[in-house]
Amino acid sequence: MILVTLGTQDQKFYRLLDCIEKSKIKDEIIVQAGGSSDYVSKKMKILKFINYDEMNKLIDEADLIITHGGTGSILTPLKKGKKVIAMARLEKYGEHINNHQKEIVSLFKKEGYILELDDNTNLDDLIKEAKTFKVRKYVSNTDNFISELKKLIDN
Repeated sequence: MILVTLGTQDQKFYRLLDCIEKSKIKDEIIVQAGGSSDYVSKKMKILKFINYDEMNKLIDEADLIITHGGTGSILTPLKKGKKVIAMARLEKYGEHINNHQKEIVSLFKKEGYILELDDNTNLDDLIKEAKTFKVRKYVSNTDNFISELKKLIDN
């Protein structure tokens, strides 16, 4: 099963859904679509929202996650050791107010955590690549940061 997460933004993200609709994917595809829930598909099960517990269950069950470039949408499956393909929402298409997702996706790709889908990439090729892609273990530095911050505050 492939899980697609588009976040909760009101902005449409048909560009990613179009890539999936045109792909050769035969697996079950479940989409948390947010503001794009009016998209009509012959191959995807589209849901506006999925509650937290159900989302975690679906992530656990998914063979692959395809997502927008939101940090939480990338980090949650990475922490579970899942393979992630991410596509940034772009300002020029009215998908977001700026291009910060492009920066996020590019950095995660550069660090070897995810595969990046963009206008010059074929989704079917990326899915083939994902089959042999070695997921780099994501380790959060939050605890260390909090510890160091606490030391600064206490001194």
